Amino acid sequence: MNSFVSNQTLLGAHALITGATGGIGQAIARVFHAHGAHVHLSGRRTDVLQSLKDELGQRCDIWPMDLSDRDSVNSVIEQIKQEKIPLNILINNGGTNKNSLAPRIKDQDWDEVIQTNLTAPFLLCRGLFPVLKEATLGDQQGYARIINISSVVAFTGNGGQSNYVAAKSGLTGLTKALALEWASRSITVNAIAPGFIETPMTAGLDLQEWIRKIPKKRVGTPEEIAFAALFLADARAGYITGQTIHVNGGLCMV
Repeated sequence: MNSFVSNQTLLGAHALITGATGGIGQAIARVFHAHGAHVHLSGRRTDVLQSLKDELGQRCDIWPMDLSDRDSVNSVIEQIKQEKIPLNILINNGGTNKNSLAPRIKDQDWDEVIQTNLTAPFLLCRGLFPVLKEATLGDQQGYARIINISSVVAFTGNGGQSNYVAAKSGLTGLTKALALEWASRSITVNAIAPGFIETPMTAGLDLQEWIRKIPKKRVGTPEEIAFAALFLADARAGYITGQTIHVNGGLCMV
């Protein structure tokens, strides 16, 4: 059982959440499910996906997918189309980092980070566009949402993460481009730029050093990102598109 207050904000919605094995992805899945959505969980660790599915119960399916593998991504896209999943929300949350100073970054590490954090979200947006467009024509939904999880470093930069910063900056630009293309289709495309959030991905960082720089004097929680996603996913958020919501405790004010 989850601890989130339940209501019917997303009743009838179908949301594909990539990176659902990580802290932010799991939080988004729990919040969306608690608010009535049918959640489709994607990630590489099938055991974690299954555990979350067991926790959530009904209105939950799992779609194992490796974002670093184009064939894996395209295979899931085709399965969703073939099974006629009435998807109307896509959360591009999955990501990876391979941190190193720029002169030491291996080609393989550059390619994996760009593929996982930027190319895979593009493939999913492009491949699932017909499904999302169909959702905008249905009697029940009439709208579709794409929410890309970017990062504060896309706006501030960060030493030792040139591949990650480049990918997340590209994801922010992709958000704007698709928002312009698809606004007339009732598909909104927005991004969320988390600051320093307490997840396994940030576990190796010196968070105390960063906390001193954050006006709120703490790191964020995955749930705080999830509720920003819930806001953007709501049917009433239809006039918001091409935007990035910054959730960083005041670390970066754009």
